[in-house]
Amino acid sequence: MTVSRYHRQSILPGFGHAAEARLAAAHVMVVGCGALGCPALDLLARAGVGRLSIVDRDVVELTNLQRQTLFAERDVGRPKAEAAADRLRAVNASLRCEAICEDLTHENAEALIRPHPRPSLILDCTDNFATRYLLNDLCVKHTLALVYGGAVATRGTQLTIIPGQTACLRCVFPDAPPPGEAETCDTAGILGPVAAIIGATQAADAIKLIVSPAALSGTLLSFDLWANQRSRLDLHAARDPHCPCCAQRRFDFLSGAYGDAPRVLCGRNSVQLHAAHANGGPEMDRLHARLASAGTFTRSTAAISGTLADGTPLAVFADGRAIVGNTTDPAAARAVYARYVGA
Repeated sequence: MTVSRYHRQSILPGFGHAAEARLAAAHVMVVGCGALGCPALDLLARAGVGRLSIVDRDVVELTNLQRQTLFAERDVGRPKAEAAADRLRAVNASLRCEAICEDLTHENAEALIRPHPRPSLILDCTDNFATRYLLNDLCVKHTLALVYGGAVATRGTQLTIIPGQTACLRCVFPDAPPPGEAETCDTAGILGPVAAIIGATQAADAIKLIVSPAALSGTLLSFDLWANQRSRLDLHAARDPHCPCCAQRRFDFLSGAYGDAPRVLCGRNSVQLHAAHANGGPEMDRLHARLASAGTFTRSTAAISGTLADGTPLAVFADGRAIVGNTTDPAAARAVYARYVGA
């Protein structure tokens, strides 16, 4: 008798042929193919999820290899979504894997989920608050489960949002931090095992959603792996009856209310971004201290300007506006802003 490749999984309580069939019929969209997306995608492909759509705007860099486990040195310079899709097809030849090498924005988010068979759920493996809140709006509006994960330094968080049943992201975190307030992996570092744990918990919740939603914990997991601290918050109790997103059905991030479109500056090889925020612009002293660890920057009353270690010019203004040099690609500029400013 031939043993199925999923034999060790199918003999688990609650699995079997019916569960394997549900996994094979599922379509999961993963937004972000970095430290969280790599382990999540790998585990979902190996578990037998039939279709994976990978959305990522970035290319593989040498510094990614410390924690982004789908990539090898030969992939440096390739679009992450393409390199990941190739690797996953090599792992599971029956997988239908689509690489979407795009920057997910309020202008294209809804279009990205329409041409496909509708995703069963979406994994948020991104690295910035603007996209996280955008995905929260998208999933609440279209009643899609959203599996959120975050990791920075030695800390990780993970929650699964089921519209109409649990708190959404804006119930738990009503406002994104102002630009420059939140740590990023590029300014605070990242311990590889933290990302692996969060990516694995996201994959586990995705499998539960497909196979047995009743097995979900309905909690927000938070931990500090280095300090050996761990906690959980009941998401059902955290629902906000006045939440602007899931209660009032106001989709501010999906409508573009919190951020103008990037603008290529004529003749300057630069892109201007403006990350509007309900709580104002960045706290300039803290942002200057963080940017100083990533390059050479000077501070004035109105702006912080200088050059990152890789030679990219960057200026951040007190109103949250920024100019990223050496590029005319809005997606590349947004990536720099997210990595170093953190909004």
